Amino acid sequence: MPSSYERLAELVDPASTVLLTVECQQGVLGPDSALPELAHEARASGALANIARLVAAAHDTGVQVIHAIAERRPDGRGANHNARLFRAVERLPVQQLSGTAAVRVAPPIEVAEEDLVVRRLHGLSPIQGTDVDPLLRNLGCRTLVVTGVSANVAIPNTVFDAVNRGYTAVVPADAIAGVPSEYTPAMVRNTLALVATVATTDEVLGCLKRPRRRA
Repeated sequence: MPSSYERLAELVDPASTVLLTVECQQGVLGPDSALPELAHEARASGALANIARLVAAAHDTGVQVIHAIAERRPDGRGANHNARLFRAVERLPVQQLSGTAAVRVAPPIEVAEEDLVVRRLHGLSPIQGTDVDPLLRNLGCRTLVVTGVSANVAIPNTVFDAVNRGYTAVVPADAIAGVPSEYTPAMVRNTLALVATVATTDEVLGCLKRPRRRA
């Protein structure tokens, strides 16, 4: 019987794997974040650094990277107003406005020329109603490695949408963050582990860098 690591290695095949970063933008995770508690947790927990490590490894091994960015028009057209979260976002001192520094990918994550950046003006998920799903299908994706924020909302939405569309979701649990800090491991254990393959950043990195057997 294959080990859990061997099963993970079969899933994380560079030829059919895409790495997705979710809302890893300066206005969320940067020093001038609209959500300073979340930004602090992402940095203090090591999640942001782990995302950067995964992105760098993906660039080195030919795994496609997609950066999913949430933003708003200055006039708010097309944005949701049908939940408490959306109304709170409208009042934040830092706005994720299209074309501003707030919606650029946050360091230390590096964006390569071959990366795809998908921007959305609505909703809670980077997959529902965006270009992400057709891009994944055109790329031949079977496994989606999900990283980013927040473990409270966008990450579970992403995983559920991926699974509902037939992708296998892999979640490096130390490359996502939410608030409070104790919420993330509880959500991973009680929710994401039921529908996704949960791993660590080092395990995923090991799979990406492992020599492939010749057919």
